[in-house]
Parts: sequence; structure tokens; C-alpha cells
Amino acid sequence: MKTPNRTALSVNVNKVALLRNSRHLGIPSVLRAAQCCLQAGAQGITVHPRPDERHIRAADVAELATLMREWPEREFNIEGNPFHNLMGFIQTYRPHQVTFVPDGEGQFTSDHGWNFPEDAQRLIPLIAQCKALGVRVSLFMDPLPEKMAHAKAVGADRVELYTEPYAAAWGSPQASQALASYTQAAQAALDCGLGINAGHDLNLQNLPDFVRAVPGLSEVSIGHALIADALEFGYAATVQAYLQALQTPAEDA
Repeated sequence: MKTPNRTALSVNVNKVALLRNSRHLGIPSVLRAAQCCLQAGAQGITVHPRPDERHIRAADVAELATLMREWPEREFNIEGNPFHNLMGFIQTYRPHQVTFVPDGEGQFTSDHGWNFPEDAQRLIPLIAQCKALGVRVSLFMDPLPEKMAHAKAVGADRVELYTEPYAAAWGSPQASQALASYTQAAQAALDCGLGINAGHDLNLQNLPDFVRAVPGLSEVSIGHALIADALEFGYAATVQAYLQALQTPAEDA
């Protein structure tokens, strides 16, 4: 979701769960992390419950779904591969948004978007199921302008642009060229009537440039860098810093 002239921040709490799972003490609390981020102004919470439960567990999704009902103006985004365990969560909890991500069961982290037209026919019925439940559908996509029309054709409401290539290039001579691919992909998506989300390796340093250059950016989902910063500065201060970065042009940051 997006407030006027602002890009919304959805905090991915997977890494809090990863740290908790390293012991059997139940700390740090995923639920408490989400509460703190919402209280600090985050517009949403994202989770990616993988089949092996190496970070977010089914019980976390249930607790977070209950929490998010207390914050009806904020957004609950569940992401994952719809051909694994994702659809059960969608049918049970009906989040505001689902983000379909084409990762493998044992994949370390998401590292590519959907392929079109190859993935089209198998995605169409699952997207239709989500929309019948009243759930917005976003597709995790590489920044390829020519693929945006395919995402629209299968029924997606938004695309989430996979930003690791931009993050890797940021600060290098290749940064401008990398950023241009996102500007072009976002414009192509807007021209098709799609909303624009983005995520993966965005942080306080590279975020302002991205927000300034990418048109129509509704939402960013940030986990690893934000939780790492929160270890130093606390949830509240960190969320506030990211919200500020989303409003500040790069030359003023």
C-alpha cells in the first residue's frame, strides 16, 4: 500500500526468525519485531515461509496474521513459491498481498524472476485463485521491460523488481546503466497498468537513488539490511531511517 507521494516500507522479518531458530529459547521474537516496526511507522510486514522452515515457521505466519488484524491500515505480504507451500497460507490467512517468487526449495535466497512466456500457463490459475480470495498478486521479476506485458497478461496486479543487480552495481561505474534498466522496466510496467514494488539488497545507502529514479514505486520490501541495522540502532530508529531514505532525493541524502 502507498500513501500519497510516498513509497511504502514493508519490513521482511525472516532474519529475525533465522536468529531465533539458532537456539530453542524463542528469542528474538518475530512477533515483537513486527510490532516494533509497525509502531515505528512501517507500512507493512513481509514474510517468506519456505518449506524447510529455516526461518519463518507456519506458527509465525499465524501469529503475524493475527497481529496484522490489529493494524488494518497496514499491509501483510506473504511471499514464496506458489508451487511449494505458499497457497495454503494464502487460503488460510488471506493477506493483503502475495508475492510469487520462483525460488527452489533449498535455494539460499531468491535470485531471479519468473520466465515468460514459459511460466505463464502454470501461473494463471494460481493468480486467479488469489484474486478470487481478494488478495493482490505481485510477481517477482527481473528488470526486463519486454517482460512486463507478460506479467499483466497472466493477471498480476503488481511486479516486484528484483534489485540485487542494482545493489551490486551501486557505487561503481556500472551503476547508472544498472539503474536505467529499472527505470525502463518500471515505466513499461506502468504502461501496462501494473503497480511497482521492489526488493532485494536495498539498504540505507542505495535506496534514495533507486526511489528517485524509478517511477511509480509503490512499495519496497527490505529485510536483511534493515534487520542488520536494527541490531546496532534498534527497530524504531532503523525504521525511521528507512522511511526518511524513502523520502529523500539522493543528492540531499
